[in-house]
Amino acid sequence: MSRSAVRDALRGLLLFLVLASTFFLLIGRDPVSMFGAILTAAAGSGYAVGESLVRATPILLCALATLVPARLGLISVGAEGQLYAGAIAGTGVMIAWAGPPPLLLPAVVLGGMAGGALWALLPALLRNAAGVNETISTLMLNFVAALAVTWLVYGAWKNPQSQGWPATVEFPDIARLPTLGDSRVHAGLLIALAAAVLLAWLLGRTRWGLGLDVLCSNPRLDSVTSLSLARQVLLTMAVGGTLAGLAGIAEASVVQGRLQSDLAQGAGLSGFLVAWLAGNRVGRTVWIALGVGALLASGDGLQMSERVPSSVTLVVQGLLFVAALGAAAHRDRGTRHV
Repeated sequence: MSRSAVRDALRGLLLFLVLASTFFLLIGRDPVSMFGAILTAAAGSGYAVGESLVRATPILLCALATLVPARLGLISVGAEGQLYAGAIAGTGVMIAWAGPPPLLLPAVVLGGMAGGALWALLPALLRNAAGVNETISTLMLNFVAALAVTWLVYGAWKNPQSQGWPATVEFPDIARLPTLGDSRVHAGLLIALAAAVLLAWLLGRTRWGLGLDVLCSNPRLDSVTSLSLARQVLLTMAVGGTLAGLAGIAEASVVQGRLQSDLAQGAGLSGFLVAWLAGNRVGRTVWIALGVGALLASGDGLQMSERVPSSVTLVVQGLLFVAALGAAAHRDRGTRHV
């Protein structure tokens, strides 16, 4: 990490501490006690660390899903919709499966990834065919996918034995990603980290990554080189959708154990903000996603130890993003004055 990056991080951390401390004082809480409670709830035990990693996994996958098309200059905010689409597709495979039981897990995972990819291809095709802005189309499709889940769990896929709770039947054990030890941390985290390493290499050390940077800097080069902007739009959006779809089926099968409404818990939006704050750099994205996941996981602990609503952690998360934005704005202003 360069010295400027370290300075930016320290500046953002200091601003975050000031903003969060002010917020804690306004709600009548001791900032030192609150920060200590957050650290304890997020990393004070093996269980706490596990829950932090569970919350960070879909955020990291959604951040990577945002990062890949962003390297082409696309502003996709559709990771949450792709997450829901992946959960729908993977659950559909589980419900309809009639093949050999050992193949159920691979089929469910591949179905989830394919569902996310296909959902991401919709705005990509609209952009290529009609020039529809991908930011608007991905944002709108988020609502469509979320409502589709609600329609399914209240209707055709509702478990008749759930005593009125809107959810599908539970995933059988053979259709769930393996977990690590006795924790809820699942193999999706390992896949996400492996994907991050692979993307760091592909985007930074290959012709494909260089081609994305070239097209991002000047899309008109599409007409004078062998690079195809339309093809790269499809490819980058599909890769991103695949990762978000994996997040969706992992959340449905392992964390929730079934498909139900509000499955994403804001992971798509958090992932978008993480990728943006990381400057679409893979390494920074991993660390910021882990930090945000830990912060969100501390919400339950704060409710018990400090007797505050879990929404307090959402406010603190917002202050973290504001602090990072403030640090970036200070850096950019200093650069313009040089």
